[in-house]
Amino acid sequence: MTKIDMASFVRALPKAELHLHIEGTLEPEMTFELAAKHGIQLPYANVAALRSAYNFSNLQSFLDIYYQGVQVLKDADDFFQLTHAYLKRAHNDGVVHVEIFFDPQSHLERGIPLSVVFEGMNRALVGGERELGISYRVIPCFLRHLSEAAAMQTLEALLPYREYICAVGLDSSENGHPPSKFSRVFARAREEGLLTVAHAGEEGPPSYIWEALDDLKVSRIDHGVGCEADEALCQRLASEHMPLTVCPVSNIKLAVFDRMESHNLKRLLQRGLCVTVSSDDPAYFGGYELDNLLAVQQALGLSREDMVTLARNSIEASFLSTAEKQVWQKMIGKCADTLMSAE
Repeated sequence: MTKIDMASFVRALPKAELHLHIEGTLEPEMTFELAAKHGIQLPYANVAALRSAYNFSNLQSFLDIYYQGVQVLKDADDFFQLTHAYLKRAHNDGVVHVEIFFDPQSHLERGIPLSVVFEGMNRALVGGERELGISYRVIPCFLRHLSEAAAMQTLEALLPYREYICAVGLDSSENGHPPSKFSRVFARAREEGLLTVAHAGEEGPPSYIWEALDDLKVSRIDHGVGCEADEALCQRLASEHMPLTVCPVSNIKLAVFDRMESHNLKRLLQRGLCVTVSSDDPAYFGGYELDNLLAVQQALGLSREDMVTLARNSIEASFLSTAEKQVWQKMIGKCADTLMSAE
């Protein structure tokens, strides 16, 4: 029997995507389409000119153009279209569960009510579960370059929509904005029964990961690749089985690593850390879930067993129920056995 190629093998494995900013799935074509719909004049002549602007040197250079793109998202249908397009791509990559970030402050400050955002996103997510079999969770994130007071105000605005969200997160410019800045906000969120996650250790130091663990009491670290500089931290992450939602293509595009061959994902995996792979802001970085998995597999020489481990980690690190996780872990096992026995 012909050996199945790596791309087909990885696509076939059921997997979860746990680090995905829905605003970061806004492709240039949709940006222009929505700009025309709303009569917005973009500072780019065409789709090609906008895409060529996606040449980032660091996190901040990306965020500048990212927040500019958000301006075209105005009504519920825009958020539906954005989310629906992402779900179709995720389904094609073999994703069975998604945990989607969004930035409420970037919409509220433009006068877009949260009701509009939730209406559009939820309509797409419910439809995606029904039509594509993709389950979901939604995680609003606070913008860390804004104040603690602004985050607290945003949390209060989110609470009437508690039924739609399972956790809160922390994103945007990392350097100079440690997780401890938001300790009281996250404590309030936990009092409301919400789980917590936080971006830490992307461009920031290992101390930010410690703070996310100890001050914010997170259930996952988003990125976390900077942990390798701190031996005690690595040991803690491994012993606590604390998931890292690593985004390899993003890390290269934002110069966290100079090239994929230099990425530390394989070393972290070999140390027993619960590493997962996600796409972060795929429209801007040029790679969705499968692209990320294959890029890191090829560059680091990951085995098929490694790819099964990454799929298993993604389910284990998700906010699915224990019963749901068990179902998917069995499916991954069956899928891997079938594919490997065919070789």
